[in-house]
Amino acid sequence: MTSEPPPAPRRSDATRAAILDAARERFAADGYDRATIRAIARDAGIDPSMVMRYYGNKEGLFAAASEIDLRLPELGAMPGRHIGAVLVSHFLDRWEHDDVLTAMLRVGVTNAAGAERVVKVFREQLLPVTAGVCPLPEEVPRRAALAASQIMGMALARYVLRIPPAVDMTRDEVIAWLAPTIQRYLTAAAP
Repeated sequence: MTSEPPPAPRRSDATRAAILDAARERFAADGYDRATIRAIARDAGIDPSMVMRYYGNKEGLFAAASEIDLRLPELGAMPGRHIGAVLVSHFLDRWEHDDVLTAMLRVGVTNAAGAERVVKVFREQLLPVTAGVCPLPEEVPRRAALAASQIMGMALARYVLRIPPAVDMTRDEVIAWLAPTIQRYLTAAAP
């Protein structure tokens, strides 16, 4: 039995992919406000009308370009004492290898559409993970927000603002400092 090769992508699929790649790079480099449909189209090698055809407007394009799957680990399946370290390590891996996350953070602090995207990712991805390890269901939103504040705060300091002491810390140092706090936020008894 022979397996057939996957079908070649349709031209519209290739065009959409080129637009999204160009948009991610442009939003990361210029931020939401300075990025333009015209510049993104030029980067993708297409006419600006094609961007509008597929995504409607800049906000629609940003929403598509900033679709983020954090690929969060299953925390409930591991020993409780490791949750903070695993989560901080996971986010460091993501921030260090995914420019879209950095761009999303940058745009999230300067633009309402960006902030809305950050909140959506928080609601759809971090809340369910927190719910799996939090001792009291009614505390899940508060604890998830506290954990997000620590993780995004470090990301802002280390990868966006590039504050020297945050940048100079080794990965192990960041984990050693943040993991106990994240652990406490997600699993400890309420104060």
